[in-house]
Amino acid sequence: MDWGNCVQEGIATLQCIPAIFKNIVDWALIFGGVTALFFIIYAGIKYIRSGGEQEKVKSARETLTYAIIGLIIILLSFAIVKGVGIITGATCIERFGFGNCN
Repeated sequence: MDWGNCVQEGIATLQCIPAIFKNIVDWALIFGGVTALFFIIYAGIKYIRSGGEQEKVKSARETLTYAIIGLIIILLSFAIVKGVGIITGATCIERFGFGNCN
């Protein structure tokens, strides 16, 4: 990550907040994606091990449904931010460059 001019004399200033926020969001996206993938695989294993029992099949289906819904919500959050930026004309929020808005 390019910290640019926000670090002065080895100390981060308030101008680093967008860079820090971007790092947090990037890691949250990675964590959410990996977690969703884990639960999708887990639901598949639950389904295979259900042995045809309706209650276990239902549980596996619910796990898969919630994992996919969570992944969709993560992806939609970025689309919502981009849409708000386009509608309001503040496209700098898409790049987390809050200080660069005109």
